[in-house]
Amino acid sequence: MPVYDYTALDAKGKTISGIIDADGAAAARQKIRTAGNFPVNLREVQDGATDKSEKRAFSLRAHFSRVRPAEVSIMTRQLSTLIGAGFPLVSAMDALMVQFPSPALKKMVAKVKDAVVEGSSFADALGNFPAVFPGLYVNMVRVGETSGTLEIVLNRLADIMEKQEELKSRVITAMIYPLLIMFVGLLILCFLFIFVIPNITSIFKDMHQALPLPTQILMGTSEVFKSYWWVMFILFFGALVGLRSLRKSANGRRWMDQTILRLPMVGSLAGKLAAARFTRTLGSLLDNGVSMLPAMGIVKNVVGNVIIAEVVENAGTEVGKGQALSKTLDAGGVFPPMAIQMIQVGEQSGNLEEMLGKVAEVFEREVETSVMRLTALLEPAMVLIMAGVVLFIILSIFLPILEMRTLVR
Repeated sequence: MPVYDYTALDAKGKTISGIIDADGAAAARQKIRTAGNFPVNLREVQDGATDKSEKRAFSLRAHFSRVRPAEVSIMTRQLSTLIGAGFPLVSAMDALMVQFPSPALKKMVAKVKDAVVEGSSFADALGNFPAVFPGLYVNMVRVGETSGTLEIVLNRLADIMEKQEELKSRVITAMIYPLLIMFVGLLILCFLFIFVIPNITSIFKDMHQALPLPTQILMGTSEVFKSYWWVMFILFFGALVGLRSLRKSANGRRWMDQTILRLPMVGSLAGKLAAARFTRTLGSLLDNGVSMLPAMGIVKNVVGNVIIAEVVENAGTEVGKGQALSKTLDAGGVFPPMAIQMIQVGEQSGNLEEMLGKVAEVFEREVETSVMRLTALLEPAMVLIMAGVVLFIILSIFLPILEMRTLVR
């Protein structure tokens, strides 16, 4: 059913705005009049992602109008607050739709509300949008509806999503500066090799003597950059497209995830991040009444690594046979030993849910610390590399000049 943004005048002549769903523009105007308001402006909300032709072509509008995890987190927190204040679910969604700045989110919530009004459960209505609401979200909402604790479940979901977004934001923020240095450094080097160095080294071409090896390497590299810079850009963007295609294929993603786990520092960081996601999600599911086996089936999709997901899946199978969770995870060899030990203590004490939350907090802090250490090493390393390249350029230019002075004497 189409969704419309509208501006109208109420009985007192005051301008009001809102969102309404109807079968068409005429029906939407009639709904507004029935509510005692006079419609002034009516516009259908588009999310830019429903038309098949738009899905095939790259569209900046569709990219920037998609529903983002941060928006879902805010919506979840606000919905929990309204339900806790006594609002019925449908009324709470009506109240929220007016506040959303995102057209895509407005249209999605309107469709969820329509499905609930038509008799679907809230969880089933959310399940129609798997790209926005993953299995974890839908299953926890279903448990909340069944147990009558939807407000509490939504509040915990908001906590989970906010912590995930906070961790992601910290990691991205820590990596921005080193990546910016690397990008600017590459641009400067390209400028030097394409425009500056050829003009400086052109005086050496008329010399009838052998040039030093560093100067020959510099001149050859500069010539390659000057003549084939466009080929390098094509190869660079081709490599990006190839990596993206490789990531989308099952075998390619498996190979990339396995390679990441084998890298010296990055592999340890990936294991800690997966442990934090796994324990945070599993603890929340168990704490909200989801049994262990269904919870393991859900949580394997949030670890972000195919190899670790297979370990979680195998662990779920073994747990179904009566094995301890800590023992089955330890057999996979991908989770940090501290996580295994803390989970084992939680199983022995009968307080697994609380211990899983503590494991998540420990490894979220460790991930942040590891990223800070990694960036602290990357920054001086890139500065040293740039200094080495500049030193090589200077020596390559001055060596033949020094040789010319020697010959003159």
